[in-house]
Amino acid sequence: MDFERISHSGGCHCGKVRWEVLALESVVAWKCNCSDCSMRGNIHFIVPSTCFKLAESSNKFLTAYTFGTHKAKHTFCKVCGITSFYLPRSNPDGIAVTLACVDSGTLSHVEIKCFDGRNWEKSYEHSSIASLSKLETNSSDALQ
Repeated sequence: MDFERISHSGGCHCGKVRWEVLALESVVAWKCNCSDCSMRGNIHFIVPSTCFKLAESSNKFLTAYTFGTHKAKHTFCKVCGITSFYLPRSNPDGIAVTLACVDSGTLSHVEIKCFDGRNWEKSYEHSSIASLSKLETNSSDALQ
């Protein structure tokens, strides 16, 4: 099995927010049932923040929403309202990329796991989610 990261691109519905992410062709995505993710139908995969690059022109179209502990920063487009990525509470050194916002053609397989966000601490403790924002190889995997 090949563990080399490849470039995936994506963004919001209106195209004002665009990004590039280095990830495997086959990813583990998380379906969370917290109050925010369940209302949005969010399924996301997590990458190290160094593997994510936001297009410069996108910053002015982003805003963020927080709730509860205010550790997660749910970023969304000011124009169309889509959350194409966010800063997850579970991985403060990572980025959660919304699976449905990845441009088609680069992901070959997605395994979906459930995260019990309504019982966040217990789910976090019993999952491997924290490890997903760690680089397993050298820093050459980082986006410049």
